[in-house]
Order: sequence, then structure tokens, then C-alpha cells
Amino acid sequence: MVAVATRRNSRGASNRGCLVSFLLLAIVLYYGINIGEVWYRFHQMEEEMTSQARMAPGISDQLIRSRLQAKAEALGLPPEARKIRITRSVQARRITIESRYSENVDLPFFNRTFQLNPRAEARLF
Repeated sequence: MVAVATRRNSRGASNRGCLVSFLLLAIVLYYGINIGEVWYRFHQMEEEMTSQARMAPGISDQLIRSRLQAKAEALGLPPEARKIRITRSVQARRITIESRYSENVDLPFFNRTFQLNPRAEARLF
């Protein structure tokens, strides 16, 4: 007996698969960019705090605070992020700079409030 191969009509199946993949990629990018923006700004603020902590032996707390408040404003962080706490420990010869704020991410099917606490610590020479 000879088997005859029958061919299914699969025209367009690869197009649907490609469209589904493209749709999933677009959804992941949309959510990832919006959530990633929160984390990017957090790390930018934390990096600036680290930089200011390293320069702390030569500058005043008020100058550090004003620079960090300007950075928070430039990044578009919420007003509570501009409340900077600076603690200098004479005994341990350390400086700690920190802030606390929250950011809301409202996306379709995803609403979340992120509690963020950027912090930097450095030795005072």
C-alpha cells in the first residue's frame, strides 16, 4: 500500500504565531518600561547619594541636602523623596544619607505602590 501524504491547509498559521509573539513582546515591553522607570530613577538617586557621601568630609550637610533635593526634583521623584536624612557619626566616623518615598504604577491589570528607600553610607576620614 502506498501512503498518500495529505497536506493540511496551514496557510496563515505562521502569521498568527508571529502576531501572538509580537503581542506578548509588546506587553512585556510596555509593563517593563513603566516599572523599570521607577527602578531607574531609584538607582539614579541612590548613585547621587553615594557620590555626595564620598564628598561629605569636605562639604556641609546643607549643601549635600540641597544637591540631593535638586537631583530628586530633576528626576521627577515625589515630594517626600526630597526629605533627606543625613546622619554623621563622629565615633564611627561614618555618614549615612537616606530618604524614603513611594511611587505608584498604574497600568492595565496592574496597580502597585513601590516603597523605596535609597540609602548611601561612607567613611569620614
